[in-house]
Amino acid sequence: MRIAAAGTMKIGLLTFHRCINYGSYWQARCLLQALRSRGHDAVLLDHRSRRIDMAEWRCALRPAWPASFRSDGALYASKARRFLDALAALPRSPGFDLDSPRGTDPYDLVIVGSDEVWNLDHPWYGECPLFFGERVRAHRLAAYGASFGSYAADKGLPHAWAKRLGSFDLISVRDGNSRAIVEGALGVEAEVVLDPCLQFPLGEHRDANRAEHGDAYVAVYGHSFSGWFAHALRDWARRRDLRLVSIGYRNAWADDSWISAGPEDFRHFMAGARAIATNFFHGCVFALREWKPFVCERSPYRTIKIGELMALAGTSEHLVSEQSPWQTYEARLDSPLSIDIARRLEQRRRASEAYLDRVLSQDSPRAEEPRYAA
Repeated sequence: MRIAAAGTMKIGLLTFHRCINYGSYWQARCLLQALRSRGHDAVLLDHRSRRIDMAEWRCALRPAWPASFRSDGALYASKARRFLDALAALPRSPGFDLDSPRGTDPYDLVIVGSDEVWNLDHPWYGECPLFFGERVRAHRLAAYGASFGSYAADKGLPHAWAKRLGSFDLISVRDGNSRAIVEGALGVEAEVVLDPCLQFPLGEHRDANRAEHGDAYVAVYGHSFSGWFAHALRDWARRRDLRLVSIGYRNAWADDSWISAGPEDFRHFMAGARAIATNFFHGCVFALREWKPFVCERSPYRTIKIGELMALAGTSEHLVSEQSPWQTYEARLDSPLSIDIARRLEQRRRASEAYLDRVLSQDSPRAEEPRYAA
């Protein structure tokens, strides 16, 4: 068992770090690095599940099934391998079974989140007790930026899951929907904090297999876009002599698709784009992080979390629909983001920092023995 140095804590971070998804990787890495930069011995709790690995790989290799191109299989496999290599470079605990986490080391503190770790409707992580604190060995248990994802507040939280949430010493969420669920279940107002990708530095640059796209491209991030969105975006880009480059996924309507891009490639690519078009939550997050003009189409699975982020940042006008006129694309993609957005994010940043300070305070409530709920 590793022993933390005097004045530091041994911290386990419990999140969806094994997902082949740019947002999941970067929010895990950003929060982990933030904890380690404060001098703590923090690691990702490396849960394993063959069932979930198989589901994740099926999705990674055919993300837009049945519309995926068979010829892209090798490119998607290369992308997945890049994720595995990036994950291998992060500090992790010894691997353990997700469903039977016995024999794991005890921690001074375990932090659950960010990501939709509490989404009971998640297609493969849904209703996983570990993310609700069950069988977690820790003196203290806290949540940072946890979310219920597509699980709507009006459904309520069943008693058994609410009881598990009651074992947390401190809870923060990343959206109003999740805050409403926690308040309804526990009668407490959870702090709303920023996604780690918006709150913390990305860390030092690593060598990346970068493609040269110049500086006249629009980053397209997501898949299964509506035809009206593709048409409007292509029309806007053509009139400005900009190329549409899709990252991570094949979008046949884009000028190019960089499918095999790894996590480091993604950060550089988003930072170099003239603008961003997306239907993914972290497409919006990176647009805000890199201060890029952007438009976003809602997608059915991500409707709640995208809408909540837009409300928090004050960017709801960047959401477009089939009824949006061409002037909307001009207004949102030709102009820099409003300074009011920066003010809102900075205010939330300060609140998020204060919350993490409380979580890491040595004076926080501490159990006499590590909890290990059966």
